[in-house]
Amino acid sequence: MTTLTDAQKQVVRAWLQEGLQLSEIQKRLAAEQGAHLTYMELKLAVSELDVLPKDRERPQSPELTPPPAQPAPPAAAAKAGTAKPPQSATPPQKQTAPPTAGKVSVTVDQLARPGALASGQVRFSDGKQAAWYFDEMGRLGLVASEPGYRPPAADVAEFQAALERELSRLGF
Repeated sequence: MTTLTDAQKQVVRAWLQEGLQLSEIQKRLAAEQGAHLTYMELKLAVSELDVLPKDRERPQSPELTPPPAQPAPPAAAAKAGTAKPPQSATPPQKQTAPPTAGKVSVTVDQLARPGALASGQVRFSDGKQAAWYFDEMGRLGLVASEPGYRPPAADVAEFQAALERELSRLGF
């Protein structure tokens, strides 16, 4: 088992504070310091440093809101045979959809369910919730809150992608 020198520990501590992930630190240690550690050895060494890796800031995605409806020009309204009353000068109120409309959200439990390697919750686009888990054989299981519930087909792929992103973010 390879151990880190005090100087290498300081370098690793600085990289953690910069926000580097363990896999990036592992590569840089090998390239720059000549220390070849397995991922598990590095994880153990980092746990002894009493420094937690920084979470990377996620890029903020702009909210997708439809542009406000523009009134038809008077000539066009006259041709169509329907005249619309003029809109007020005040901007329209922002309408928010339910937080889960069109989205699948995944959370990971800090403490996995008994008999599971990892577990958590998922909320599908229709607002229904289910618990998910990976059993000891690595099989994904889903326990719906409603008996017999089946998520929409499009949500299943989105759930798997979101679950993979969340687990990789947490270092699984």
